[in-house]
Amino acid sequence: MGLKSPAGRTQTIGATLGLLGMAVTVGGALGFQHLGGYIPCKLCLEQRIPHYIGIPVMALALISSLLRLPPVVTRGLLLVGTALMLWSIWLGGFHSGVEWGFWAGPTDCGVVSAPQDGNLLDQLDTLIPPSCDQAAGRFLGLSFAGWNVVASGVIAIITAVAALKKKQV
Repeated sequence: MGLKSPAGRTQTIGATLGLLGMAVTVGGALGFQHLGGYIPCKLCLEQRIPHYIGIPVMALALISSLLRLPPVVTRGLLLVGTALMLWSIWLGGFHSGVEWGFWAGPTDCGVVSAPQDGNLLDQLDTLIPPSCDQAAGRFLGLSFAGWNVVASGVIAIITAVAALKKKQV
């Protein structure tokens, strides 16, 4: 296994699945926010960052694979995608721990400062984000943060295997 092995079908599939997985994961979060009315907390928003960075990285990995650029480029981009998903797992795991009360979350989560001029209309327009220690809901025992860990784990495995698997002769 190595970055010098020729990139092939496995890397193209890995980049495609990584790209789609990241897009679906962050797209689902945006859908729950804008269509479902779920207001994300500070930690929810932070969990999206690896996906926002990873989507163009996986698109570049896919393009690199399709154009048959040097294998180190495609495999390197796949490994960057893996690292981003490991970061996402850490962020989601931390947030899940906050939700379960295993440790404290950030002190500024859910905090909204009052308008300085005391304008009543400004106060009415202020959107109060939820506290990071309250899960918006659970499905099969996991919150959105927990499902982000699962999705990011699957994507990390796919991109790592694609990056490190030798081309079959």
